Amino acid sequence: MATTKREKLFTEFPPVSTEQWEEVIKADLKGADYERKLVWKTPEGFNVRPYYRAENLAGLKFLGSEAGVFPYVRGTRAHNRWKIHQTVIVNCPKEANAVALKILNAGVDSIEFQIVPETFSAEDLNTLLKDIHIPAVEITFSGSKTAHVAELVIAKIEKEQLPAEEVHINFCIDPLVKKLTSKGSFCSENGAKCFEKIADLVRKTKTYKGIRVITVSGEIFSNAGSTIVEALAFSLAAGHDYLVRLMDMGFTIEEAAKKIRFSQAITSNYFMEIAKLRAGRMLWANIVKAYNPAKNCPCKMFTHAVTSTWNQTAYDPYVNMLRGTTEAMSASIAGVHSLEVTPFNKAYEDPNEFSMRIARNVELLLKHESHFDQVVDPAGGSYYIENLTDSIANEAWKLFREIEEKGGYTAAYESGFIVERVKASAAAKDKNIATRREILLGANQYPNFTEVAGKELTEAAVTRPVSEGNTLAPYRGSMAFEAMRLHVDRSGKAPKAFMLTCGSLAMARARAQFSCNFFACAGIKVIDNTFFKSIEEGVKAALESKAEIVVVCASDDDYAEAAPKVKELLGDKAILVVAGAPACMPELEAQGIKNFINVKSNVLETLKFYLKEMGI
Repeated sequence: MATTKREKLFTEFPPVSTEQWEEVIKADLKGADYERKLVWKTPEGFNVRPYYRAENLAGLKFLGSEAGVFPYVRGTRAHNRWKIHQTVIVNCPKEANAVALKILNAGVDSIEFQIVPETFSAEDLNTLLKDIHIPAVEITFSGSKTAHVAELVIAKIEKEQLPAEEVHINFCIDPLVKKLTSKGSFCSENGAKCFEKIADLVRKTKTYKGIRVITVSGEIFSNAGSTIVEALAFSLAAGHDYLVRLMDMGFTIEEAAKKIRFSQAITSNYFMEIAKLRAGRMLWANIVKAYNPAKNCPCKMFTHAVTSTWNQTAYDPYVNMLRGTTEAMSASIAGVHSLEVTPFNKAYEDPNEFSMRIARNVELLLKHESHFDQVVDPAGGSYYIENLTDSIANEAWKLFREIEEKGGYTAAYESGFIVERVKASAAAKDKNIATRREILLGANQYPNFTEVAGKELTEAAVTRPVSEGNTLAPYRGSMAFEAMRLHVDRSGKAPKAFMLTCGSLAMARARAQFSCNFFACAGIKVIDNTFFKSIEEGVKAALESKAEIVVVCASDDDYAEAAPKVKELLGDKAILVVAGAPACMPELEAQGIKNFINVKSNVLETLKFYLKEMGI
């Protein structure tokens, strides 16, 4: 009988210690600062090393647990079958019903009805749910008068005597986050009426384990510009505030926790978002566990994820499909109960049949072609992601504790603490986008040169909403660039920037490409050129093009001679710009050459300056 021999692979290669790795890295850096060159200092408040090894897992207490086992880092279930969620805007119940039936037959198994009308009757509800078999699909209600809609829904399922275990319904009732962020205050003193209504709904749905009354709208923080840690910590703090309030009203920890649903935005920060969801489950499990539930089941975080709107762009909008895909991958790898991919055109119009089909097909592809639903927590054990999970959990827990020391979420919000933190983070992001330290394709880098805004792109779509007082207003990071570009598109003018390439060919081409991307971000037409053999030839072509801006693109060594000569030949017939930050800049400035663009430029403010110079 043959025996099977197991051999360890690569035994001929000796192990390499961390010290040896570090020695090679330091040698390759040739004296450059290790921390500055290789360590990523995240906005979340911790540093990310250039690499991780098995030894970096030492001390991580949450390792070793399985999916479906406390503290649920690896998932709340022993499988990864998430629900494909899609939102239908309800202006007319009959029309919304037709859309709902269509998408339910196209792969959606979790549908959200966003009610728009201020008045909504039992008859409207029956029309909306016509031919929808409630036990066969998860249904979420949001929008106007959600508590009133909840009463109608409960009455309907009781009238139809649907089995409690077959009903899976969520209500987006959220006075702590939605009400406070939009208005800065509750509808009544301390929100008493709101919480009395919530308590009443919790009592009425006590036997319905599949009904969640409260949805913590964590995506609001993210879409208003918060960091990943802030969005998680604020969501946990709001969830805990709901727990405390419900228990103060006589509910057990089990009754309170099982009625709470979390909604989180997923940004393009791929690995960080995977780690955020894993850390969130662990932290929420420990928060609930502190109240000594009889079993661990109430400690499970019920999470819905929706891809971000903050980083969507109105120009070059098809890129949003790619953003939604990577974000959906983060959520599905991390494990969520349900997931919605935001339609690519939501930034500037109501989603249509095409954009909704593409959005849900992203998830269908991840399930049926990529088989992401067949693997539970594939990121588990990754040295990098496990360390990110630990770092995010530690920072979010610190911020959570700070909020608790201020008296909890409500007190922290009313004091202005939460709004100040989010607005500070948003301002830092805005600066990074303006200076291209953070890239939004199609907006502040690599724009579509030939794109001109169509009628569907309105001024309102690119105007950042104003958040007055102690409120937060979700916006998109690209809005400042888009507003500038739309202004150019609607100006009736067609400003041009001419690339005068000379001197060293390699540097001339590199700087011409940089400059083309730079000016096209404002909707300025760029006239690129391969190379001019002489400056005279280049200036002649520039003048013939009637371009308002002429950009000299050469090497640093060429500029000392080339730039003054271009200035002399060009005169005041166009704005002269030098691409780069040459060592001879002071000498050029002394000769009257004032305009330079380079990687350290504030792209947004610089472009606004040139538009003003051109009278636009």
